[in-house]
Amino acid sequence: MNIRFTIEEENIIAIYAEDSRERTIDNINSAMPYMDEDMRQLAAAAVNKLQAMTDSEFSEREFILTDE
Repeated sequence: MNIRFTIEEENIIAIYAEDSRERTIDNINSAMPYMDEDMRQLAAAAVNKLQAMTDSEFSEREFILTDE
């Protein structure tokens, strides 16, 4: 499956990324209560896409902060 992330979603993931998909999802979910509504919606979209990925798809991706 080829899941496409927006630049904003990639940045959210890059901030909270760990060595596994599940830990990254947990990190984002843990931070969501402290985010404003717009950021929470963006984080939730990123989490939904991460949940749709397999662990091997996650390990093949590199999430890097970008300003593009």
